[in-house]
Amino acid sequence: MIYTQLKGVKCVILDVDGVLTNGNILVTDDGNQLRTFNVKDGYAIQYAIKQGLDVFVITGAKSEGVKIRFQGLGVKEIFLGISDKLAVLEDLLKKYNHALEDVLFIGDDMPDYICMQRVGVAVAPADAVEDIKKLCDYVSKFKGGEGVVREVLEKTLRLQGKWHVDVLTTSV
Repeated sequence: MIYTQLKGVKCVILDVDGVLTNGNILVTDDGNQLRTFNVKDGYAIQYAIKQGLDVFVITGAKSEGVKIRFQGLGVKEIFLGISDKLAVLEDLLKKYNHALEDVLFIGDDMPDYICMQRVGVAVAPADAVEDIKKLCDYVSKFKGGEGVVREVLEKTLRLQGKWHVDVLTTSV
């Protein structure tokens, strides 16, 4: 059934910590918070955008580095320091004229729960909290920061006939 749902996806919402990262944050002596991102996730994000999917980031993280990373990948809307993710999701749906059933949300922890309950496709990394995994349409075989986003975007684009191996040459 997940494959049928992925065919209709027009919008992808991503959490950051625990989805695009492994959830670990290195805090420097001057208070900067450092994260690592998987380059394969990044490639899939920029390619999905080029293929017409709307990809947005809604996160509780407040790091300027997070914003810079996703701007560099072509993400149009990046929301940092968000506690009410549902309000942001609803605003995005209105602004970009998407229905809830057209949205795929990848989250890993309780701040993502209410959004994931409402969207058309809810996905979690293998190491997401149990309450999140229970409500998901699909739980990835990958842990957060280890290619979850790449796996799901590639599956989605392949099912939509938009994953073109002969033109996958753009670097990240």
